[in-house]
Amino acid sequence: MFRLWAKEFKDNRMLRDIVIEDNTLDTRTHKVINALDKVCYAFDLSKPIWLDKTVAEFKRHDKARFTKDNFIDSIEFDYLEIHVIEED
Repeated sequence: MFRLWAKEFKDNRMLRDIVIEDNTLDTRTHKVINALDKVCYAFDLSKPIWLDKTVAEFKRHDKARFTKDNFIDSIEFDYLEIHVIEED
């Protein structure tokens, strides 16, 4: 099972969170992208852009933060953090 935890923060406080589970046989990359799409749909956000620093952070820590620089639209929070919490 693959699980991704997404959290929205403002002023160092978590506003909301969601855990997305994926039991498909897709590649890890597809699972991450699909989970992020589901998070954006649930939170009613535009899809963030994966900048080089975001990709590097995700590769190192299985965690990434999407700030206002990652979004085309304006956002009402400081950052969206995703974290892979379970992989099989």
